[in-house]
Amino acid sequence: MTDSNTKLKILHILNDGPDAIPERVIEAQSRSHEVSVIDLLNSDISFDRIVDMIFSNDRVVSW
Repeated sequence: MTDSNTKLKILHILNDGPDAIPERVIEAQSRSHEVSVIDLLNSDISFDRIVDMIFSNDRVVSW
C-alpha cells in the first residue's frame, strides 16, 4: 500500500484504441502520478520495449 503522497509510475495499455473512460482515468491519474500510455492500435513499439515498460512501472492497466 502506498501513502497519498507517493508518486507512482503508471502505464496504461490501450488494446482497442482511445476511449472515454480510460481517457478520464488517465487524465485524473496524471494530476498526481507519472503516467505513460501505449496505444497498441496506433503504435509501432516493439514487444521488447513494451515488456521493459511493464516492468519499469509501479502499476500497469490494460484496457
